[in-house]
Amino acid sequence: MTVDSPPPAVQRLPGRPRADSPVPGARARVLTTAGRLFYDEGVRVVGVDRLIAESSVTKATFYKHFGAKDTLVLEYLAGRHDVEAAELTSLIEAHGGGRATLEAYLDAVVARLQTVSFRGSAFANAASEFSDPTHPVRLAIAEHREWLTSEMVSLFKTAGHPMPGDAADDLVLALDGAQVGAYAGDAIAAAAALRRSAQRLLEA
Repeated sequence: MTVDSPPPAVQRLPGRPRADSPVPGARARVLTTAGRLFYDEGVRVVGVDRLIAESSVTKATFYKHFGAKDTLVLEYLAGRHDVEAAELTSLIEAHGGGRATLEAYLDAVVARLQTVSFRGSAFANAASEFSDPTHPVRLAIAEHREWLTSEMVSLFKTAGHPMPGDAADDLVLALDGAQVGAYAGDAIAAAAALRRSAQRLLEA
């Protein structure tokens, strides 16, 4: 009698938990839930009780890990920043910086603007909900924007732009407008306008 060989191992995407793995830790579940709800619905409208219920954790566990909702908001934004920083680093490594990286970055942004799940910048959305410019959430947003502008300055400088600081400011403002326009209006038109603005900067 022939013995069947064992089936091949199932290939899984990196970072995706196995179906037979334990449920992710409570802290991770809260962060995942917060990331989804804060981006889809807004920060203020999502209360702690809902976060606790949808994360399947106890109130004691929530406060043990985060202490307060504002701490969770800061961690949500930090996670968003880390993702963007990692994506830009990958593009720089792949394209060597300069114009090629800027063009690849714009391609990535344009693709994101046109996804069904896109609803604007997570940072701009959060800023609109915290009116006090000295609030830790607003300070974290300002820090993120300073980082983005600094990265764009470096890329324009490497690309040989005569005024990399001005070009970076112009591009960040164009990104702001494109993200609002894509969510509130026509995503295709917003993406096209962003490309035109960026092209003028790159050709300077």
